[in-house]
Amino acid sequence: MRSIAAPATGCASWYSLMARNIVFIAVIFLGLLLATVFAALNPGMTTLDLAFQEMVVPISLALSVAFGVGWLFGLLCAGAVLLKSISDRRKLQKSLRVAEAEVKALRRMPIQNAD
Repeated sequence: MRSIAAPATGCASWYSLMARNIVFIAVIFLGLLLATVFAALNPGMTTLDLAFQEMVVPISLALSVAFGVGWLFGLLCAGAVLLKSISDRRKLQKSLRVAEAEVKALRRMPIQNAD
C-alpha cells in the first residue's frame, strides 16, 4: 500500500501520481454513474436464447455484459498485438547488434588494394 504523506524528494512525481489516481477514480465514478442512468432508462426485459438455455434478463444487463465481453476481447487482441511487437522489437535489436558488430569488424580490417 502506498504512503499517504508526500516524500521529501520527488514531490512533483508524487503529485502527478496523486493527480492520476484522482482522475482514475473520477473516471470510474463517472462510468458507474452512466451505467446507473443507462439501467434506469432501460427498465425492460429481454429473452436471451443461448442455444442450451433461455433466460429473461433486463435489457441494461444484457447490453452491459455484451459491452464488457467486447471490452475484454479488445484488451485480449491489443495484448496479443503488443506481445508481437515486443517480440519483433527484440528480434530487430538482436539483428542490429549483429550488424553493428559486423561494421566494427569491417572498420578494423586494413584497407587492401588502395592503389
